[in-house]
Amino acid sequence: MLAIRAMKRLAAQICLLLPVSTATFARDDGRYANSPLKPWFESLQSEFGKCCEDSDAYVVSEPNWKSDHGQYRVRIDDEWVLVPDGAVIKQPNLAGRTMVWKHYIDGHPRVRCFIPGSMT
Repeated sequence: MLAIRAMKRLAAQICLLLPVSTATFARDDGRYANSPLKPWFESLQSEFGKCCEDSDAYVVSEPNWKSDHGQYRVRIDDEWVLVPDGAVIKQPNLAGRTMVWKHYIDGHPRVRCFIPGSMT
């Protein structure tokens, strides 16, 4: 009886932890120093400034971003966030993957830069 309750509790804890990580963290910790894309990443900027200046990029999987008539939304920390038009990077995405650079205001995520990728 005790073992069954412990197993149920463990299963519930695992289910609670699974949705915590919906985006892959993409940080330049030095391992990409010789990457041919490094200068491209460093050049990216939106109306809010250079993308890589204050935050790191997160790769966003297809279920966590949407496009509707040119307006983007992205899920950050289980909250759907409207991407401001000025945050959208208009140049071609050389990395191919959808990425977002985020920051927080009053504890809520906001988008500094966003570059859409392929939805495949």
